[in-house]
Amino acid sequence: MKVILLQDVKSLGKQGDIVDVSNGYARNMLLPKKLGVEATPKALNDLKLKKAHEDKVAAENLAEAQSLAEKIGASSVTVKIKTGGNGKVFGSVSTKEIVEAAKEQLGIEIDKKKLLLPSPIKELGDTPVGIKLHPQVTAQLLVKVTEA
Repeated sequence: MKVILLQDVKSLGKQGDIVDVSNGYARNMLLPKKLGVEATPKALNDLKLKKAHEDKVAAENLAEAQSLAEKIGASSVTVKIKTGGNGKVFGSVSTKEIVEAAKEQLGIEIDKKKLLLPSPIKELGDTPVGIKLHPQVTAQLLVKVTEA
């Protein structure tokens, strides 16, 4: 019997897969537990429409992320930090400060967990910081650190 999986089933397949299982396994395990539905022509058509909709939404999200990446790449943010008399920096610039500066100066909401900053910035000058906007899109934001 052909069954469309509604959820991931270990050792059988992932959600949306069409699998061929024995009649007893389908009737006694998959169908009663709502793990799958019988692969009727209507169910197959619904699955096709659902996958088409998911692909369309994924393409829209990718396009949105790419346009945001272009906007971010063409701009920069300035963060001020206290320094000593000889130019030595007190403290560092963290992801939280970069996110707040981007919100204030550019009007862009960025999740601080999306910033690809291996270590806090501890020197004056320009530093490019990566931002993971989408699994396929990473933007570069230029962070200018100046004296306060």
